[in-house]
Amino acid sequence: MQIKVCVGSSCHLKGSYDVIEAFKEILKRHDVEDLVELQASFCLGNCANGVTLQVDGVEEPHIEKIGDDKFLLHNVTKDNAESVFTEQIRPLLNI
Repeated sequence: MQIKVCVGSSCHLKGSYDVIEAFKEILKRHDVEDLVELQASFCLGNCANGVTLQVDGVEEPHIEKIGDDKFLLHNVTKDNAESVFTEQIRPLLNI
């Protein structure tokens, strides 16, 4: 699975660097660094929706679907990153 964090101008101003750092810690703490590839991505086209994550390589469509195996999560912050991971992303890892 890949998680791409938007680092376009708008998301950068809304804290995308902090989100990346939070996810690095979360992935390490949950011991899933070998299952999840964390990447920065230029604009994902959802500037009005806060920091946006694109999740690639999953089959369970319980978040906004943008392709066969791609989904978006919006308004992610360093403060809600843990709950986004545990409620939205971790279930997709099937662990």
